[in-house]
Amino acid sequence: MNDIVVRRLITGLSVFVFLVVLILQSKVITIFPAGTEVPSWVFFLPRLNAIINGTCSILLVISLYQIRNKNIQTHKVLNLTTFVLSSLFLVSYIIFHATGIKTTYGGEGMIRYVYYFILITHIILAAVVLPLVLLSFYSGLMMNVERHRKLVRWSFPVWLYVTVTGVIVYIMISPFYTF
Repeated sequence: MNDIVVRRLITGLSVFVFLVVLILQSKVITIFPAGTEVPSWVFFLPRLNAIINGTCSILLVISLYQIRNKNIQTHKVLNLTTFVLSSLFLVSYIIFHATGIKTTYGGEGMIRYVYYFILITHIILAAVVLPLVLLSFYSGLMMNVERHRKLVRWSFPVWLYVTVTGVIVYIMISPFYTF
């Protein structure tokens, strides 16, 4: 597969994921029709997502440490593990939001602005991070080290920010869950 095909696949996948999440956020489509009871396991998914995000944050930092110490194989394993966990997060996130469950943040005063700043930057950067990570992975797996390093200068801090702020958003909004 050449670089052009890979870039087109990454772009297509990134746009598709973004559109699915956008549609689910708008509550246009739900997987449980009105009047249908949502299974109890669904209510654990936000906590699971926070656990996954926290784990990914830790793995990303350890991966950085490993590559700085020239442990390339460990770095690869950690990043692949983080990618798989992030993919599981995405599936879990889509399932939860496809239920139509809506939660609003109830904090007041300055903390409300802090929450929404974190949430909005988290959402925007979560949309940006997928193609960055996929391009970084492709370059790393193809051993195009120079290109990989250039991409990771952007993808690593964005990915880390998204995983850390995912946990923060959960901690801040979970007291306002009504389920």
